[in-house]
Amino acid sequence: MEKIKFVSDYQINSSKKIIYPYLSTASGLSQWFADDVVINEDKVYNFIYDGEDHHARAVIMRTNHHVKFEFFDPEEEEEDSDAEHTFIEFKLDENELTQTIYLRVIEYSDAFDEQEQQSIWEGLIASLKEIIGG
Repeated sequence: MEKIKFVSDYQINSSKKIIYPYLSTASGLSQWFADDVVINEDKVYNFIYDGEDHHARAVIMRTNHHVKFEFFDPEEEEEDSDAEHTFIEFKLDENELTQTIYLRVIEYSDAFDEQEQQSIWEGLIASLKEIIGG
């Protein structure tokens, strides 16, 4: 299946220090992004939603700024370095003039209808905003 890159920005009325743990920790992510998130001893994240496991590695963790999770199949013995891995990326940006915080979501995954992706992310971000009060 063809992969597409979905990018969208969302204004969040909160500070980066408050938002970041919800983007980077298992407990934070399990409150709004997945049904549950578990990290094993090898620092592999297991995102559980719709009863399915989705394994990922945190490939970027820049405190209060940027998180990127790259998904992989744990059943595959050798990682194919040339393969295009599915990923999800969260970037926190601040408008210097207005001091407004924006959350940029970048998702590279199997092709879905772009409007459906937009709708899914709007629902997820609404849940996040409700939790953090932003």
